[in-house]
Amino acid sequence: QVQLVESGGGLVQAGDSLRLSCAASGRTFGYAMGWFRQAPGKEREFVAASGWSGGITVYADSVRGRFTISRGNAKNLVALQMNSLKSEDTAVYYCVADPSLAALKNNPDYWGQGTQVTVSS
Repeated sequence: QVQLVESGGGLVQAGDSLRLSCAASGRTFGYAMGWFRQAPGKEREFVAASGWSGGITVYADSVRGRFTISRGNAKNLVALQMNSLKSEDTAVYYCVADPSLAALKNNPDYWGQGTQVTVSS
């Protein structure tokens, strides 16, 4: 089993920055980690992902160039630096993990509880 705990959500204004963090525990060696989000009335969508080493990163078109995902040296930590936030970034953000980076983009095995990000315009 893998447990994921997010932190760092909050209320910001459009154009501001925010950093989300996620700590994983359990058997996570070799796992890809990433982020999904769910806006009110919408389905969950992929945001960003990182392979185990952090050398491979993938982003949704809607956040590429504004968001940066990074893995900690301990590899069980993943962060999402969000810059130039827009009102449409408002959502609950979920940390996810999966043994496969490809699988993580579509249907991750493990999910955190989520953290709310609200961007006021």
